[in-house]
Amino acid sequence: MALTSADLGDGTYRNPVLDADWSDPDLLCVGDDFYLTASSFGRVPGLPLLHSRDLVNWTLVGHALQLLEPARDFREPRHDCGVWAPSLRHHDDRFWIFWGDPDHGIFQVHAPEIRGPWTRPHLVKEGKGLIDACPLWDEETGEAYLVHAWAKSRAGVKNRLTGHRMRPDGTGLLDEGKVIIDADRIPGWFTLEGPKAYRHDGWFWIFAPAGGVETGWQGAFRSRGFFGPYEERVVLEQGDTEVNGPHQGGWVRTRAGEDWFAHFQQRGPYGRVVHLQPMRWGDDSWPVLGDKGVPVAVHRKPRLPPQPPSAPATDDDFPGGRFGRQWQWTANPQDGWATQHSGDGLRLSCVRTVDAQDLRRLPNVLTQRLPGAPATVEVELRLDSEEPGARAGLAVLGDAFSWIGLQREADGSVRLVHRFAESVAMGAPPTPLGQWGRERDAAHPREAPEGWARLWIESGAGARCRFSYDVGGGRQPSGQVFAATPWRWVGALLGLFALAPVGGGHAGAASFTQFRITSSFR
Repeated sequence: MALTSADLGDGTYRNPVLDADWSDPDLLCVGDDFYLTASSFGRVPGLPLLHSRDLVNWTLVGHALQLLEPARDFREPRHDCGVWAPSLRHHDDRFWIFWGDPDHGIFQVHAPEIRGPWTRPHLVKEGKGLIDACPLWDEETGEAYLVHAWAKSRAGVKNRLTGHRMRPDGTGLLDEGKVIIDADRIPGWFTLEGPKAYRHDGWFWIFAPAGGVETGWQGAFRSRGFFGPYEERVVLEQGDTEVNGPHQGGWVRTRAGEDWFAHFQQRGPYGRVVHLQPMRWGDDSWPVLGDKGVPVAVHRKPRLPPQPPSAPATDDDFPGGRFGRQWQWTANPQDGWATQHSGDGLRLSCVRTVDAQDLRRLPNVLTQRLPGAPATVEVELRLDSEEPGARAGLAVLGDAFSWIGLQREADGSVRLVHRFAESVAMGAPPTPLGQWGRERDAAHPREAPEGWARLWIESGAGARCRFSYDVGGGRQPSGQVFAATPWRWVGALLGLFALAPVGGGHAGAASFTQFRITSSFR
């Protein structure tokens, strides 16, 4: 059975509606269509764009960011850097996305249609530690504003939101900024971040989470003026549910007048999965999220026309050598990594690298999200390189990693190898990359006489992964169970790669065919 949507088919849905790492979601309604974007950190292309007609069934329709800028800083992986907590808006007949890069500042891109063409990133405010930016165009006055949070790792401060007047065309700011909410002054509040700004019922509203990604809550703030003073309320928290830290997302109103709120839940190696909560305005004019402020597990779908079940694509036959929208490189790509051709199958060049023993340092790993529910991943691999030491495979990539694949030996033979590297970087600074340990064998190498293999990863509860292979004699298990690990802010990734040791000339390629992810029920 293929991966399915959250639509239960009886007029209800189950959470999470996006059961994978669609971190820090923000969403928007334009006419009958809903759109969602999410953090993409250091992966390329970035700023994923999802579409739905009912807020439950989603498809991935593209990306707004083709290269991370400044390009020189993203030639190598910076897994937890790059695009943090984007905000998606529609103004002046254009789609806009603002985000904060903690090392460079606040950027924006815009486009006439959700599928583009999107502009190149424009730097709105330069600086360290500026994150989670959100614009607000006040349709009543014509004024434009911007609010953002702070990353203590870069700026030395956090737990506060800064507001600016902004040029109406979104190209720059008109003042030096003012702290409009200082959560150090609110008893019990810490790590205030992720603001989303709105106008409603004569109030300026800022929806912002606090308390940290694993244990936090969703706050709402309101004021008669954008620069405050604001009063606050906790509007969503875990309560007696199993949904830890439910917070950081966006509010959307349907054409029928219903209000909904999408947020994430941090789930370790699975990253931040997306939940959908019903929302209403209480008698005191404050928002009420979920079931009286706690998350719902199953709920009536929004009152919108029925839609066929759908979920973001995972499978890929790589027609013509092209890969689907679900794939992202671990850094800005270079020409020649993937070769287009007339048939099906992904043809990856064996890129020469000094980092052949550590996938975490490679920019040429093609990745997609690890499913949040038990699943089986499989792909067929052929190694077409004669270069000794050339290798290619299927990986689970995080702070620790494990991969299974093929390697060309010095004697010309091809062997099935299975390797892993332990988690060593979680306590290190987010940048630059640490001096990480090298990989080790997870199982004894086996000969692959045809230079071909079928590879499987079964991801069970807690993202515990079992590897297996077939090199012509039937499916065989390989190695011990590997527990997938996240990066600091990013969930574990599935990856395809091909590489070769440092040397001269072209090192050949590897071909991947029939990539599939299917649900595993145990």
